[in-house]
Amino acid sequence: MSFNDIFKSSFLDNVTSVSIFDMVLALVLAFGLGMFIFYVYKKTCSSVMYSASFGVTLVALTMISTLVILAVTSNVVLSLGMVGALSIVRFRTAIKEPLDIAYLFWSIAVGIVLAAGMIPLAVFGSIVIGVMMILLVNKKTYTNPYIVVLRVDNHESEVKAKSFIEQNTLKCAVKSKSASNGLVELNMDVRLKEDNTDFVNELAAMEGVQSAVLVSYNGDFMS
Repeated sequence: MSFNDIFKSSFLDNVTSVSIFDMVLALVLAFGLGMFIFYVYKKTCSSVMYSASFGVTLVALTMISTLVILAVTSNVVLSLGMVGALSIVRFRTAIKEPLDIAYLFWSIAVGIVLAAGMIPLAVFGSIVIGVMMILLVNKKTYTNPYIVVLRVDNHESEVKAKSFIEQNTLKCAVKSKSASNGLVELNMDVRLKEDNTDFVNELAAMEGVQSAVLVSYNGDFMS
């Protein structure tokens, strides 16, 4: 064994397994596409609280995925070890919006495709997905959904109130109903005529109606 064999390191042999140009190009493209995903997220975010940190996470996740796949594709043995190492990673942060899952997978997929050298696929695919997300998520219906929370004294007042609501709305459907000691409470999904909410004032003034509340919501109802 020679002196050079003693200090020979497989670690140093892997230094040049990925060229500097490939690393810089992949990371720059990952940053650019990650920022594009961030931009689409900002344009389509419908949450009550916008999370800027989640947008930054999308950019970082795209670059991290690219970094990991670059290492995996350069060494078969490393790829096997990487699978075992990543299998123990667990994320405990709850995803509040179902759409956020799509953005996470989008970022990871772009990083993987870029690192695999399929740059046209990553760019074209991101543009198509981004346009689709903007068009579908930001698409507004002609009539916004509302919930009418109605409290009446008895069944007769309930019938009159429901009839009045049906006459002054485009669509009316009972979502839930509860009754106790003569008091009836209804939750009704309605679509307004030209967003005119004045009928609620007349509804609350009707005999037998204790209260009438109109609430805007995003179309998802949980009873």
